Amino acid sequence: MIRLQHIVFAVGLVLSVGADYDPNWDSLDSRPLPQWYDDAKVGIFIHWGVFSVPSFGSEWFWEYWQGQKLPQFVSFMEQNYRPGFTYADFAAQFTAEFYDPDQWADIFKAAGARYIVLTTKHHEGFTNWPSNHSWNWNSMDLGPKRDLVGDLAAAIRSKAPDVHFGLYHSLFEWFNPIYNQDKDNNFKTSDFVTGKTMPELYELVNNYEPEVIWSDGDAGPDWYWNSTVFLAWLFNESPVKETVVVNDRWGDGISCHHGSYYTCADRYSPGVLQPHKWENCFTLDKASWGYRRNAPAGDYLTIHDVLTQLASTVSCGGNVLINVGPTHDGMIPPIMEERLRQLGSWLDVNGAGIYGSRPWKVQNDTVTHGIWYTANHDLTYAIVLQWPKHNTLTLGSVKPSDQTTIKMLGFDGELKFTPLTQGMNVTFPDLSSVTSEWAWVLEMAGVTPS
Repeated sequence: MIRLQHIVFAVGLVLSVGADYDPNWDSLDSRPLPQWYDDAKVGIFIHWGVFSVPSFGSEWFWEYWQGQKLPQFVSFMEQNYRPGFTYADFAAQFTAEFYDPDQWADIFKAAGARYIVLTTKHHEGFTNWPSNHSWNWNSMDLGPKRDLVGDLAAAIRSKAPDVHFGLYHSLFEWFNPIYNQDKDNNFKTSDFVTGKTMPELYELVNNYEPEVIWSDGDAGPDWYWNSTVFLAWLFNESPVKETVVVNDRWGDGISCHHGSYYTCADRYSPGVLQPHKWENCFTLDKASWGYRRNAPAGDYLTIHDVLTQLASTVSCGGNVLINVGPTHDGMIPPIMEERLRQLGSWLDVNGAGIYGSRPWKVQNDTVTHGIWYTANHDLTYAIVLQWPKHNTLTLGSVKPSDQTTIKMLGFDGELKFTPLTQGMNVTFPDLSSVTSEWAWVLEMAGVTPS
């Protein structure tokens, strides 16, 4: 019965889809990756919702408190809130009074981001747009009383037109009784999908035209979610059919197997070249995606940590999606803003080795630790994560030639080098202000792998 039900639903949509991409993974996976995404390299993730109000422990606060009933979350509520306080009561405190989408757009542009991904709905089910399918549990009916998604879409397109606009959406909801009924029926019914999840996705695409759809919460088989039917429509008929990209979280077992690019797991960073385009999504707060009021400074990545992730990821063919968690009132915390602006100032100097680059024939150096390579047209770039002792750097993986020239981005003049039996030594300029918090990029012409 379930198979027939889904076949009927699929046929009704496929008739309007056309013949470009069929609703099956073999066909969908044949779609070429839009080049903008491969060139972009740097994105910003934004986790924001009702969970930003308690801002304790994790964006999974509701599940940890009332689902798993973890002691520290139960105790937090008992000690700080009146008896009978519900998670829904937090929504009125999700006020967003300091939310300035133009300011956010300025920060993301200054960070050097080429795309952003905003949470539209997390597993709590609250929608950050006035969804027709989330009555009285959305940002227009409660809390901010505004369209948070639409406001940011307009600001990005006006103030940062080079930044592609993307959206995160959770397929399932922890405490939605219709979803839990489908799950309890072993997904033999699909009332939640046909009545909520899929209508929400169509609504988001048609209303806001995102060029990234970051799906999550794939707790159920892909045929239950009707994922391939939606993606066939997205790639064939939607208003973003030419440029949109999607991740790989569209049902149990789909992650790391199907999608425009793979995320595989949170903070996925394999450290070796991958055969399929992938993304390393990681948080500036090491312990949470949402804002935590009780996070000490030591729980935040340093700029060197961020640059290390960027170097290893881009060298191995991936993009980085760097997460920030705004406060309930709409502020990006200063320490997060500082990291983003530091990243942007670094990219202003060294972006030639990042944007539009491709993996080189070697990813990291065979002799010196902390060196990652990229290529851009006929130039090779070495991203050096630590300033070399005595200003001399050994590149064991690079063979010079008579035509070799080496420059350090941000420094005038060519650098001297000495060929070795394997590789070469490069003499760095003597810069007294060098600190280990940054990274440096060498631009090399006329070199080959040694």
